[in-house]
Amino acid sequence: MQKFKNLFQDVPDPRADNARHDLVDVLVIALAAVLCGADNCADMAEFGCAKEALLRQFLRLEHGIPSHDTFSRIFRLLDPQAFEPVFRRFLAEFAKELHGVVAVDGKALRGAFERGRKTTPLQLVNVWAAEARLAIAQRLAPKRNEVAAALEALELLALDGCTVTADALHCHAEFAQCILHRGGQYALALKANQSALFTDAQILLEPLAEHPQVQQPLTGSHGRDERRQAVVVPAAGLARKHDFPGIKALARIELQRRVGDAEEPPIVRYFLLSRRWSPARVLAITRAHWGIENQLHWVLDVVFDEDRARNRKDHGPENLAILRKLALNTLRSHPSTASIRRKIKRAGWDDAFLTSMLAQMR
Repeated sequence: MQKFKNLFQDVPDPRADNARHDLVDVLVIALAAVLCGADNCADMAEFGCAKEALLRQFLRLEHGIPSHDTFSRIFRLLDPQAFEPVFRRFLAEFAKELHGVVAVDGKALRGAFERGRKTTPLQLVNVWAAEARLAIAQRLAPKRNEVAAALEALELLALDGCTVTADALHCHAEFAQCILHRGGQYALALKANQSALFTDAQILLEPLAEHPQVQQPLTGSHGRDERRQAVVVPAAGLARKHDFPGIKALARIELQRRVGDAEEPPIVRYFLLSRRWSPARVLAITRAHWGIENQLHWVLDVVFDEDRARNRKDHGPENLAILRKLALNTLRSHPSTASIRRKIKRAGWDDAFLTSMLAQMR
């Protein structure tokens, strides 16, 4: 349990020196509450009152349970850039070495918008370790600028042994250089926003499209059948021609989907690669990228109701987004094979299960 508390030990307290409630106590209660299904600061205070006897087994709680105003004030004042490094301390406990596919993607907090600006909610960039199934970084997109936020997020990470994937928005030289500088490799989606590169990729890859180098067998799930095929060609000369660091190869992936008896038009995607992987490996890398949508963003919205969260003021939305990801990391790391939703329900019902989740740090 002490190691769990140590996650928050170095987070600077934004309040005055005479604050009544210990910051670590407040953060541990908040995280435990989210693990049990709390959606907001009022829920956190209610959880604390209901579980006070349990919480006193490992927290001092010298002045009792904080009020919902205390939780709200702390999350509004807390510096997100000081709170966010908790991700890396968590990773040090559960995944000693980052490796495999690291996906970068943006996500809007639909309920976090200024009055009268519902169409421009707060935008975050999340970083997801696909093999570990852990959220490993988050950055606020300044003025909804995902490109700047993604670069800031990557600068926080050591990427040795990692392959970074991202959509076409991040297919630019600065992003590629940042990945290489941090020790990683990349597989970046290429679209017409890089018009000259895109044209050259089509010229090199389209003549080979009729003879794919690898083809996955037909697979069925969610009421549809899919077949993927890939072509990879060397293209180191494009790095010099387009002043784009690290290009070693190009890939073309074609997805053919059938829903019921109706066959949809094929979807073709192109990728810039910093290493000439085999076509089968490229298929695996690009498929792993979608874990950030299916296993992170979808779960945050459907299980944690993130899109409906109404926190809007100061740093509150950003800090509570960090807290939800920490809760998700904790739930995923617990050895129980139950679904995330069932783990949340059991944690709320069973004090022993909640304690085991908080005490699982090695």
